[in-house]
Amino acid sequence: MKNTNILMIEDDPEINRLISKYLAKEGYTLVQAFDGKEALEKFAQSHFSLIILDLMLPVIDGLEVMRRIREVSTVPILLLTAKREDTDKVIGLGAGADDYIVKPFSVFELVARVKAHLRRYIYFNHHGSIPGGGKNIIVHGDLKLDTENCTLTRRGEPVDLTAKEYHILKLFLSYPQRVFTKEQLFNQVWGEEFMGDENTVMVHISRLRSKIEDSPDKPKYIKTVWGFGYKLGDGK
Repeated sequence: MKNTNILMIEDDPEINRLISKYLAKEGYTLVQAFDGKEALEKFAQSHFSLIILDLMLPVIDGLEVMRRIREVSTVPILLLTAKREDTDKVIGLGAGADDYIVKPFSVFELVARVKAHLRRYIYFNHHGSIPGGGKNIIVHGDLKLDTENCTLTRRGEPVDLTAKEYHILKLFLSYPQRVFTKEQLFNQVWGEEFMGDENTVMVHISRLRSKIEDSPDKPKYIKTVWGFGYKLGDGK
């Protein structure tokens, strides 16, 4: 993963430089931005494998930056936030973030999360499936997942998925009889140890349901198994 481009968006110069320094030591190429407008301009100029985004930015705030990026890209976004309230985390995840880390944080934890997200993203782009995948086409109800080309169609219409949404759906389709706990989903999809925060998994499940279900509040593909987790429904 050397020479991997990372866009570092943080208005605090000291934090920006600190993170950039440690990631550069790991062999990554860092492009820095210090406000939302500059971030969007630099994003449009290059290809990035991961974005680290501060929630509170001048000129254009972090949520708006993320929404605009999500309109055109599924690149992993790691959100930095000084806010500890669950509502802020849920809003950030709902807007398209793959993960978040609360300030103050350990730079070593951030580097570990960056590595985990990059491993998944690069594998996803090169292989189109998580390790252990099988056939290239999986059909379930109205859904057709092409694991070679990383595409999903629903009733013949393309559905845009982020890398995390893809991995979640691929897990369910690969193990149709299995009930996954939130911890198991987190460990499999995020590639790191579950730390007890269920919001990340729940918001991604909600986003995925909004894309594949006729009625997300009455899902037929991703069923909630109360007290346990989630499992694949029959699509009917």
